[in-house]
Amino acid sequence: MMAIDEGIIIFLILLFSWGEYLWELYLSLRQLKIYQTNNTIPNDLKEMLNEESFKKARLYGIDKSRFKIVKEFYSIALTTIILYNRWIYVAWNKSENIAAIFNIAPDREILISCVFMSFVTLFNFIVNMPFTIYGIFVLEEKHGFNKQTVGFFIKDQVKSLLLSLVITLPIISVAIYIIMLGGNMFVVWLWLFTTVATLILLTLYPTVIAPLFDKFVPLPDGSLRTSIENLASKLHFPLSQIYIVEGSKRSAHSNAYFSGLFGAKRIVLFDTLLEKYDEEKKKTTGCTESEILGVLAHELGHWSCSHIYKSIALTEVNLLLLFTGFGLLFKYSMLYTSLGFPTSQEPIIIGLIVVLQMVLAPYNSVLSYFATALSRKFEFEADNFAVSLNYPNELRSSLIKLGKDNLDYPIYDKLYSAWYHSHPTLLHRIENIKNQSLDKKQD
Repeated sequence: MMAIDEGIIIFLILLFSWGEYLWELYLSLRQLKIYQTNNTIPNDLKEMLNEESFKKARLYGIDKSRFKIVKEFYSIALTTIILYNRWIYVAWNKSENIAAIFNIAPDREILISCVFMSFVTLFNFIVNMPFTIYGIFVLEEKHGFNKQTVGFFIKDQVKSLLLSLVITLPIISVAIYIIMLGGNMFVVWLWLFTTVATLILLTLYPTVIAPLFDKFVPLPDGSLRTSIENLASKLHFPLSQIYIVEGSKRSAHSNAYFSGLFGAKRIVLFDTLLEKYDEEKKKTTGCTESEILGVLAHELGHWSCSHIYKSIALTEVNLLLLFTGFGLLFKYSMLYTSLGFPTSQEPIIIGLIVVLQMVLAPYNSVLSYFATALSRKFEFEADNFAVSLNYPNELRSSLIKLGKDNLDYPIYDKLYSAWYHSHPTLLHRIENIKNQSLDKKQD
């Protein structure tokens, strides 16, 4: 039996976790009701969205919503079992036993922490795999989006697991070492290290990490490439290359983005974004060249408005606040004894997990809500930028086509959308584009 005081900490953590779960379940049920009861195409979409497409999007939304509800219940139930049975301590104890096999002494905390994180990562990988498989090979397959073979899926998952460990373990090791050194300034040094590590990963991602999973080929010479280069030149966008990524090997969903944190940047188009006739679906999918330019005008709006750098700056402020909270709380012994650790044993990696993910969970939820709202503001600003470049019609039609191709149901509950959506809904974006176009004409 755990002591009363120790039980209170677990109780408070689970109380918030279940409270957040019930709130999000309430939002999901509100949205599910809309999927189930709304059969009318919005007026703004009737010209480009037929009854069949609308019905498919509605059914896809229903299936995704039900899947999400089951998955989130599984997650909160598993978290409750782990905390109640003190499985975190059990995992640490097993990590010490595994380390002992390789003659690693119990006082080698950094090495044991690496074993522990490997153990936890593998555990999460296994317990979530049924949902990953169902989501791809049942849900996405049912609605015509999955393009992965079993072999491709296995290779993809193994690479993701190994890459996660290769990146995470060195960062955790250095972070623990910095905290072990202590001192009044360890929070600042920890923050500086994670900032540098984050910037390095963002810099390496487009050229080193992303190509491990997808094939990138230069966009062939032609009118589309010339038009994109002219648009970039007009805006003084430091374009280095335009690539097509073979996303169709994984999914039928489409996208476009630019990458590169410093200096020259690359534009990446999903091959599913390019207009073509789908033999399987017996219809034309993707966007025309002018519509792709509308999409890219939006993406370049993010660059022009410095949204990437603003997001990084806000992330760094948040990290500093989180590490400050960690610095104040991680020496509180009851955090460890409540999880089953002996009084004298307070592993730093456990403190990081408990404080940053559990104790500060209310702060993380509030921050996530405001970050989501800010992201929607950035999306509106990027749309406005595209309108200012005289792409209102192209952006509008591309958004409708992409929504149709991706079976994006256009009607959402306001509370659900405010809590979850990092992008404004399709109807809100169309309304905003219309208003911005009218204002531009009046000017």
